[in-house]
Amino acid sequence: MPAWMDQLRFAFQPVVNLATGSVAALEILARPEDGEGGFDILGSAHRCPDLDAELAALAVRDAARQETMLPLHVNVFAATVAELPSLTSLGKAVRDVGRRTWEITLDIGGPFTHVPHRALLEAVAGLRDEGYRICADGVGDGDLPLRLLGELTPDLVKLDRSLCAGLATDRGRRAAVAAMRQLCEQVGGLLAIEGVETERQYAAARAAGVQLAQGHLFAPPARRAAVDVYLPAERPPQSRGPAPYSPPSGPPVAQFLQPAAMLPMSASAGAVRSHLTGFPGVSGVLLVDTDGVPVRAIDRDRFLLSLSGRYGHALYADRPALRLADRPRTVGADATAWQVLDLIADGERDRTGDDVAVVDERGRCMGVVHLADIVRALAESRVEEAARLNPLTRLPGSDAVNGEVDRRIAEGRAFALSWLDVDGFKQVNDGAGFAAGDELIRAVGRTLAEVAAREPGARVGHIGGDDFLVLTGPEALAPFAAAVLDVTWSAGGRPVTLSLATVDCPPGSVRGHREAAAALAPLKQAAKALPGASWVVGRPGTERTEIRRGGAARVPPPAGPTGTGTAGMAGTEGAGGLRSRL
Repeated sequence: MPAWMDQLRFAFQPVVNLATGSVAALEILARPEDGEGGFDILGSAHRCPDLDAELAALAVRDAARQETMLPLHVNVFAATVAELPSLTSLGKAVRDVGRRTWEITLDIGGPFTHVPHRALLEAVAGLRDEGYRICADGVGDGDLPLRLLGELTPDLVKLDRSLCAGLATDRGRRAAVAAMRQLCEQVGGLLAIEGVETERQYAAARAAGVQLAQGHLFAPPARRAAVDVYLPAERPPQSRGPAPYSPPSGPPVAQFLQPAAMLPMSASAGAVRSHLTGFPGVSGVLLVDTDGVPVRAIDRDRFLLSLSGRYGHALYADRPALRLADRPRTVGADATAWQVLDLIADGERDRTGDDVAVVDERGRCMGVVHLADIVRALAESRVEEAARLNPLTRLPGSDAVNGEVDRRIAEGRAFALSWLDVDGFKQVNDGAGFAAGDELIRAVGRTLAEVAAREPGARVGHIGGDDFLVLTGPEALAPFAAAVLDVTWSAGGRPVTLSLATVDCPPGSVRGHREAAAALAPLKQAAKALPGASWVVGRPGTERTEIRRGGAARVPPPAGPTGTGTAGMAGTEGAGGLRSRL
């Protein structure tokens, strides 16, 4: 055994799933036994890929002594991956200890500057084919180019602890974390952060959309793998400002991923029983083939009940566990929480509580999700969503539309943002009464919601009073305009008209929802100046406008990307846009 091995020990730190509060994996950290010698070893790994790969292999072998089923995170330098694409010594260690490659996440860290990018990308593709999961480590405080990060399409982006330090108070850092969350959603990965030391940082991380976290708040690195971690007793409140984006179909199922207990499909019933009794927290076992594809699923309670019968042990103990197994329920890694619920609802009633296996594009098991975690998360999201709804129309407020506007801008998508309101609404209330005014607003809200339900990608918001926002694609506002402008409205028997203003925003024309709102404000003033039902359309930064409803009138140019707009709209978003004439 090389002498330097005597100077090195390994510590384990939990990677915590912030959605479920459970330990999702263990990161293995090399720690020097004495300061100087250990530092020389780790420093040498920067310069010697063979040594770095050997350290990764030793980490896996050391983890085998922990008797844990949790997936492992193993650190390697980018230069090592590029120069030793097969990581032979690591692969041998994984096989020798009875692990599977899909239980190993490679935390690939910098420096990246002098690493040949093509070689790195080809090596990562090969390792992913073997089953390893890929993590881009230390993002935010290194030299990893954004272009390379996107090309890596990592399964996990792990943010450096320096971003966590001021996350609760620094708006710029929160914006950087939110941008990384959007990148992860686009490439199908998860977002993690290191260095969570306080409950305030924990709350800020959750509010920013972080899904996995490490830090001394949960558990420090230790020679023995932590079984339990600390979590604040109550879920922290969302931070002020727009809520994190959540797609209409629900959060991604990968957010709730738990380690799966897997045994070969040839395992006997006795082996499964030993596994279940040895790990009381395991709710079931997946029997997988040699590629890690689930073949059968075993539910803990039904299985143990079968063996506990009068002749159960004698009948089944030495026979294949397949006899007591069911067909596995699986979903892809890109599935949503609602799709999991649909799968469970369509299945057999007595299997409602069974785990659902999450598989990659090749059908290999990545982990399982528990029904309780899915239901709890969806219930919480519904409570939060309800708190943001306008009590009169049950439509979301400006935050939801603002977030979607910013999302489309970040993705480089064209959109149209529209502002709809009732002409002379104060006079309507004064003349017909507040009850009649409220009923009118409810009717307008219902109409907009009905049209939005038929138009993919449309968003409707009620920002208060008689003001509504509509967000659509540039060609999709015609149904909204027809529904609100080509019909007769009344309140308490008094005729009422509506005004609609739209700013058509091509990619790059605005930098955020505030600039879109500023460009929309003068168009609204122009629409209000026209008699009867009116509709005015314009673009940011141009004087060209178009009157699509109402009498002829001069329309002032909308504010450009640097315009300030009115104070009242600076914090709201507009909706719907259009190009088609009615």
